[in-house]
Amino acid sequence: MAKRKLKRQLNLLQVVMLGTAGTLAAEIFVLTGHAAARSGADTVLALLLGGLLSYAIALNYCELATSYPVAGGAMSYVRESFGSGILSFLVGSMDCASSTFYAALSAVGFAYSLQVFFPAAPLVPVAAAVILVFVVLNVLGVTSVGNLQIVLGGLLLAVFAAYIIVGLTHPQGFSWSTYSAANAVFADQRTLPRLGRLLVTIALVYNAYVGFEVIADDAEEIRNPDRNIPRGILISLTACTIIYVATSFVTLGALPFGELAGSETALTDAARRFMPGIGAPLMAVAGMVATLTSVNSAMLSATREAFTLSRDGVWPRAFSKLSRFRTPHMAVLAIGLMSILVALSRKVDFLSYISSAGYLFVLFWGNLSMIRLRKQYPDLRRPFRAPFFPATVYIAGGVCLLLIAFAAPRALAFGAGVLALFAIPFVLRGRISRFLSARRGPAPIQDDCIIIAADNPDTARSLVHIGSILAQSDPDSYICALAIQTAESTPASGSGRSARGPAGVLGPVYREAQARNVAFYVKIREAATVDEGILAEVCQRENVRLLLAGWPTPLNPTQLAANPVKRILQHAPTHVAVLLDRGLRQIRRILVPVGGGPHSRLAIHLAQEIALSTRAQITALRVITASVESDDVEDNLAILQETLEEELGQVLEIWSPQVTQARSVADGILEETGRVAYDLVVIGASEEWPLSRQLFGAVDDWIADKAPCSVLLCRRHESLALSWVRRQVKLLYRERHPVPDTPPAPPASC
Repeated sequence: MAKRKLKRQLNLLQVVMLGTAGTLAAEIFVLTGHAAARSGADTVLALLLGGLLSYAIALNYCELATSYPVAGGAMSYVRESFGSGILSFLVGSMDCASSTFYAALSAVGFAYSLQVFFPAAPLVPVAAAVILVFVVLNVLGVTSVGNLQIVLGGLLLAVFAAYIIVGLTHPQGFSWSTYSAANAVFADQRTLPRLGRLLVTIALVYNAYVGFEVIADDAEEIRNPDRNIPRGILISLTACTIIYVATSFVTLGALPFGELAGSETALTDAARRFMPGIGAPLMAVAGMVATLTSVNSAMLSATREAFTLSRDGVWPRAFSKLSRFRTPHMAVLAIGLMSILVALSRKVDFLSYISSAGYLFVLFWGNLSMIRLRKQYPDLRRPFRAPFFPATVYIAGGVCLLLIAFAAPRALAFGAGVLALFAIPFVLRGRISRFLSARRGPAPIQDDCIIIAADNPDTARSLVHIGSILAQSDPDSYICALAIQTAESTPASGSGRSARGPAGVLGPVYREAQARNVAFYVKIREAATVDEGILAEVCQRENVRLLLAGWPTPLNPTQLAANPVKRILQHAPTHVAVLLDRGLRQIRRILVPVGGGPHSRLAIHLAQEIALSTRAQITALRVITASVESDDVEDNLAILQETLEEELGQVLEIWSPQVTQARSVADGILEETGRVAYDLVVIGASEEWPLSRQLFGAVDDWIADKAPCSVLLCRRHESLALSWVRRQVKLLYRERHPVPDTPPAPPASC
């Protein structure tokens, strides 16, 4: 079974905007003044060198992401080179955590910026609302995220273009004298002190360049990854370098050094000078847009890391669950909730510390893995090969060490603490599991009894046949063949019981069971009616795994509500399966229609139990009723695979997932039974099973009537109230997404 995969939806423009707009975050608005205080006019040179040094990392990531175009970024590369041990776990976990904290930081930054226009705007609720908006967009699909990034990124680039052009051409804008004076304040102009100031500045601003990593994190969702990944990374890095250098050049030439040095509003102050009236509010809006693009890209990166960690089995499995949009919606919801909780702190420096410290760790190991991958897999397909290898890896590693050398001690200490929090449970997980197992006490009573409603001699032997097959899948299972002795000697209405009485029925059943290698016993119970007796037997037991009954004939819709099988379906507090036997003997091929509901999931388990005992092959069929494209077929196949993996854990080779298109679900299933000679169809009830005039629902009853082979219909135990709620939700969905009409109800007799 293939791994669960995300859908490739991002085009080149969306990829470029994710890398560019995700990089042009609020740092450029805040750091320009601080950088100028350290290097003066050399700030422009520092930003240029920072961009050029970033090309080493960018080239490495181009090779790594095209060689492994999957979600996860650095974690995937470290796992392939160093193995799936604690190092890859820590790299992925730290990447996810730092992106989560950065999303919270950016959301809080947006709330602070909004207070410039609306001072009374509450900080935390605004930050939470921003995160929730991007949670919804990420659940709906990465295309929505990419399109929003195009809009926000386009607006941001337009503001920077206006700032640069007006700043260079306006009389109150750039001035060479102002720019040159920024260096005169430093008394020591010798080469070494000047180089030292330059390195400090590069360390300060370098994190503003690395937003292109989100492209590698989301490589699994990029169309034509061999071409679009390297182009997206290099174009976005080049665009950011040009914007940073040009913006700092304009700012240093527009503001006197005394007003610029250490200012956190340098760009706004400069815009106010050469764009009077609109300059300050325009840059304030640009700052807000920059924080939104940062939330967008950080959320996307964090959720894909969580998805990869879950898919690899080191984080909870639920995080790799895919929605019908082929997005990891559980991971999105979890990351969104965590970002909101982190945003409650409102401590911007705290959020910045963990984000930057985590990134240093991830970046270092992600680049270092490239050397091992080149040695271990020299023949690996590499659509893009980094030039000047291994110099690019050494430069990238040196840049990381430079950042570490000049990083704030609190950031490094906090990052080490977070690493320890992740590492301790990973190392001790085996001991913790054994400790919990030892404290659980005695195992609970197992659901190991299969009750067979053996009142009808026409169905009793076939029920024992299928019940024995199910019992063989579990060595602790046993069968109870139950017959009901009613107060009256005549058979109950609709039960089809023979006048020979229970003892006459159980004789042949017992002889049938003797030929099978399962634990078996028979029981006669007295009751007023057949259904009351069966329900009483089920209710007094705590270990009923399944109740098996035969298909009631004739199936009269007007009298169905009083039929014992119908009443058992509605009231039995256990799973129920009803067999319609059409000469079932040897079982070689099984068909399981899978719609995703709770009853079809029970059908998945029953089909596998039967197949394991009979060495049969199973076709899991998903029917789509609308006109679809190839991408939609791929989506539905992924949903089908996801459902099988959720229910079975490991999907065995006996399963063959298949997607087909038909006018209706019933038509698709019946066409498949006509195409392949199946011995048994195992199908779950629809949401209509509680209705009085249908046994399992219109589609299920129709299939049971028309299928050329035996049919086993099953209903997972749930309350009638829950079934009613589920049916109403499905009706609302159908109103919004109309599909072709289902076939009419089956005829009176089956």
